[in-house]
Amino acid sequence: MLRLTWVQPEDLLGHELRQAALDGREPSAIAARWRAAGGPDAPLRAGASPEPASRYLRLLAEDLLDELADLPSRLADSEPTDLPRIKALCPNWPPRPAAGLRAAEAAPARLEAAWLGRAVGCLLGKPVEKLPLTGIRELAKSTGNWPLNSYFTARGVPDDLLVAHPWNRRSAPTSLAENIDGMPEDDDLNYPLLNLLLLQRHGAHFTTHDVAQLWLDELPAGRTFTAERIAYRNLLTGLEPPRTARHRNPFREWIGALIRADIHGWTHPADPAAAAEQAHRDATLTHTANGVYAAMFTAAVIATAATGSPDVHTCLRTGLTVVPPASRLARAVRHAVRLAESHEDFDTVVDQLHTAHGRTHHWVHAVPNTALIAAALTHADGDFTGSICRAVSGGWDTDSNGATAGGIAGLLAGGPGALPERWTAPLKNRLSTTVGDFNGIGFDTLAHLTHELTSLEAPRP
Repeated sequence: MLRLTWVQPEDLLGHELRQAALDGREPSAIAARWRAAGGPDAPLRAGASPEPASRYLRLLAEDLLDELADLPSRLADSEPTDLPRIKALCPNWPPRPAAGLRAAEAAPARLEAAWLGRAVGCLLGKPVEKLPLTGIRELAKSTGNWPLNSYFTARGVPDDLLVAHPWNRRSAPTSLAENIDGMPEDDDLNYPLLNLLLLQRHGAHFTTHDVAQLWLDELPAGRTFTAERIAYRNLLTGLEPPRTARHRNPFREWIGALIRADIHGWTHPADPAAAAEQAHRDATLTHTANGVYAAMFTAAVIATAATGSPDVHTCLRTGLTVVPPASRLARAVRHAVRLAESHEDFDTVVDQLHTAHGRTHHWVHAVPNTALIAAALTHADGDFTGSICRAVSGGWDTDSNGATAGGIAGLLAGGPGALPERWTAPLKNRLSTTVGDFNGIGFDTLAHLTHELTSLEAPRP
């Protein structure tokens, strides 16, 4: 029997109960009804439970999902989703660049390093996606690759360790060091490609409805996951944005919008406000509150890094100016940066982040993953190898975190020649994808296409 992941009500309910507790609602009475009826917890790592629920439990889960959505939130005022209210809560919202400011530093070479960095970081994290932190550490240590400093390999790993912590089954054939032959397909690269198409077709003033239509035209449903799959389903049932992000979508604060944010920053060098606003229009198709803030934060960081002049710490501080300061995401990022500044050993930073977030958040939630990315970049001082290795070694959504950290560190490096060849050579300047006509495209070509979309003159304030 087909068990379609990330959409079945009996699997969504457990995730929504956890999400409700995080976003300031009181779900205990509804949780008690679900458990009294024999309802299961949410799947821990995968998108579907192994066995289908009874018809009764499925119908009950649908009703309870709607009841949970109606519960009031005590965090509603400090964590809005609409842009005017977000901006009203951000006292240091970045000013727009002066008219006539040129962004010549965002040259194709810098953008090529960003695309390459995103791919390398993603590839590094792919084999260990979904593994617990202990498994990642043990696998790397077994081959002398700890602290992490190169792609994972299965060569020399004891058989009993591979049984205890198997590689990600979809990624191992293409992403272990001995198997890499170009950059394999991954949603962390597919979404930047989709957004490249979005800007080519609609320009910087696209709407959220334009994003939705592009997905229906170009993105197979089976290539979506978590919040994106729910929003896709909601579109097909006739719902429109922004309701697509809210209706029976317990993943609305997960990492999906963050991994779509890079191109919004790349195309607005020195204009983090415009980058954040563009990321908001994209993110609200699928996400709310902290899920949207993660995308805005990332876009603003990247826009600041795209000129090459600031250090990574300035970029991260700028990213926080577009996030409501009392939000859970802002607090988590500030905490992560403080930890990274306070501890010489990054494993200590990671352990404390997992203590702070591991029991309460799913491994794909935007809050802990954004915090880990910020900690990795801070601790590595923006160094490319240090940033991607720290981001991946910290666990959780390893390929997405490696991709985002790699894209930012690649921008700061300045060009593809500044990235170590041991990371970039196996990619062979070739990206596999099912998006548009991009299959087999080179990262140099992607950089030129992105540069064509870059605003060379900033809009007037």
